[in-house]
Amino acid sequence: MKKILIADDESRIRRLVGDFLRREGFAPIEAADGREALEVFNEHHDLALAILDVMMPECDGWTVCREIRRNSSLPVIMLTARGQESDELFGFELGADEYITKPFSPQVLMARVQALLRRSGQLSRSVHSLNGLEIDESARLVRVDGERVHLSPKEYELLLYLANNQGLALSRDQILNAVWDYNFFGDVRTVDTHIKKLRLKLADKGDYIQTVRGLGYRFEVLA
Repeated sequence: MKKILIADDESRIRRLVGDFLRREGFAPIEAADGREALEVFNEHHDLALAILDVMMPECDGWTVCREIRRNSSLPVIMLTARGQESDELFGFELGADEYITKPFSPQVLMARVQALLRRSGQLSRSVHSLNGLEIDESARLVRVDGERVHLSPKEYELLLYLANNQGLALSRDQILNAVWDYNFFGDVRTVDTHIKKLRLKLADKGDYIQTVRGLGYRFEVLA
């Protein structure tokens, strides 16, 4: 599991990004300020990527990026509330690979993470073949018996989460917290509604999503 550093002084942002990274199969390591970020970088020599906020206490993201670049070609994504072109150019001059302005879409951030890791050769095309059900993570495509199935973004994320936790009984709350971010104000019935739609779209492969009475659901590939 690839480790990714998230450095931001806002715990809300760290939690949001961390949740999305875990959902995509990464292991996030959090840092609340620039000094802590450099400590993580120096201690963990197997980091795959760093996501750095620009405005942090102790030392800012620019400083952290500069220090990383002195010793490493680690891919770096800068997050900032400052959208001026001069700031973006300065970040690239320091060696940042991507520059994303707040507020940002977590899905777009994850796409940038995946793209950067592929460019750096750390991420190969990932395809799950599950007895007639195929999930292509790189292309975000799903096929049933070779035919493409058109899923909404949430249906895709729900299926991927279930498949990545194959064989585990997952509560509705677990699924809700993993697939819908912390700003979501719905309830667990949302999970049931999406499961129903997903089963229909997957046709006979919808039977892979099993109901665990009194708890939630389990993904189990049937022979």
